[in-house]
Amino acid sequence: MDERAAKAAILGLNRDQRPVRELEEAWVVQGLVRDDGMTQVEAAQLLGRHKSWVCRRLALLEKLSVSVKEDLRLGLVGPSLARELTRLPTGNQEALLALVRRETLTAQEVSGVIDLLQGASPEQTEFVLQKPREALSLVHGVPTALRDPRLSRAGNWLARHLTGALEALMRVENWLRTPNERELHASDREILQPLLARVGDQASTVAELVLGPDRLREKMP
Repeated sequence: MDERAAKAAILGLNRDQRPVRELEEAWVVQGLVRDDGMTQVEAAQLLGRHKSWVCRRLALLEKLSVSVKEDLRLGLVGPSLARELTRLPTGNQEALLALVRRETLTAQEVSGVIDLLQGASPEQTEFVLQKPREALSLVHGVPTALRDPRLSRAGNWLARHLTGALEALMRVENWLRTPNERELHASDREILQPLLARVGDQASTVAELVLGPDRLREKMP
């Protein structure tokens, strides 16, 4: 195969073997677009992905500051947070990352803070970075209960509680990815292992109750 096909095969062959880190995917996409001269549409077709997927992967390498990119490479920043940070100029990304770590912001709060920072004056920016939750409250008020009209009453109840559980887990992930604070002792891991196992088992049980065992097996990688 030619060099382009070989790069695509890196992702294709690993897709069913192990989770490919988004940064590794970005390196392959960048090689196809920047080195081999392919358009984003051509790269997307070659990789069997949408153009927006290619654009997001390129942004991880080309719209992140050097410091944030290094934290992403080391696993100190998660891919979802990194994608949110690409919405900001590189000069503001490190300040927001420090804020996320200090306040353990949820994914929804991070998105809202970035919305506030875009086009903000220096005074407004300083206020948002100092008191992010107060700033969000001033702009959006008390958040109303989220209701999806496509879901039944039971479906909305489940969606609300699953969203809360997901937000809690993302807070834990952000905390664990924060340098110094995430360093656990061996005794911590030993004590926490049964609790982590229970969390995983409970998540599997809920997924099976919602999807059914047959449907769940189809969804598993």
